[in-house]
Amino acid sequence: MSPSDATADAVSAPAPDVGTGICPAPARDGIAEGADRSTDQEDTLDLRLPDELLALFETGQPRSDDTDTDTDTDAGTGHGCGQQSWGDSTARSSSLTPADGDLLDGVAEWGPITTPVGVFQLVPVRVERDLPLVCRWMNDPAVSAFWELAGPQNVTEDHLRSQLADDGRSVPCLGVLEGAPMSYWEIYRADLDPLARHYPARPHDTGIHLLIGAVTHRGRGMGSTLLRAVADLVLDERTACARVVAEPDLRNIPSVTAFLNAGFRFSAELDLPAKRAALMIRDRSLRDLL
Repeated sequence: MSPSDATADAVSAPAPDVGTGICPAPARDGIAEGADRSTDQEDTLDLRLPDELLALFETGQPRSDDTDTDTDTDAGTGHGCGQQSWGDSTARSSSLTPADGDLLDGVAEWGPITTPVGVFQLVPVRVERDLPLVCRWMNDPAVSAFWELAGPQNVTEDHLRSQLADDGRSVPCLGVLEGAPMSYWEIYRADLDPLARHYPARPHDTGIHLLIGAVTHRGRGMGSTLLRAVADLVLDERTACARVVAEPDLRNIPSVTAFLNAGFRFSAELDLPAKRAALMIRDRSLRDLL
């Protein structure tokens, strides 16, 4: 299953700020049709496996599924899980039990950040609290077209638990804006993910998947704003990470445009098992320029 990264700013129609809606031609540093056309020697393929991945193989901890998730946007009101509080959920969830070596540098402890649209925080998912809300978002037609997780709650639950029971390479989170959950995120180690088979990954590359669930938050540029904020948060908190990557479905023009507006560059087209994707990259070295 391979959702389509972030329909962040619009679902049924492009937002006023999403530009032309035309998918950009592959950049000269990209890898079109599987061939490396890069003139940047740093983007050449490095076949040496990261030490952390080798360690995982040695301990015999398999990845439970080829979770090549992506992002889309959609669904309910952003509320509806009862009288719950997400704003103070900074402690690591008991449902999230990564290995001793935290592969993502403590997402649960990153804390809130101030963005142009309000105070925002990534809060790791707790299935017992968050399943009904995430399931409702996944069943919105605009979301399910790319995430492909529509159906009864057990479909969403299986997806969430497969990550929470994994080795910490991917952390599913609610995006909480001004105290209310309004989006779903997956922060993952792209260099340790099956995605790394399809592009020249570098150690500590960190991936983002996003869907905006609350309809009232779509189509106003909020997706781009939050993508930029979260990508910069990753770079601030993960000092070893030089790049944040995403791989939205090429058909998802609003999503690709949202990433471009968030300071990502279009690097390549990728043939993934479940989709043809746009490889989007936000470089630490270019974060103040894009």
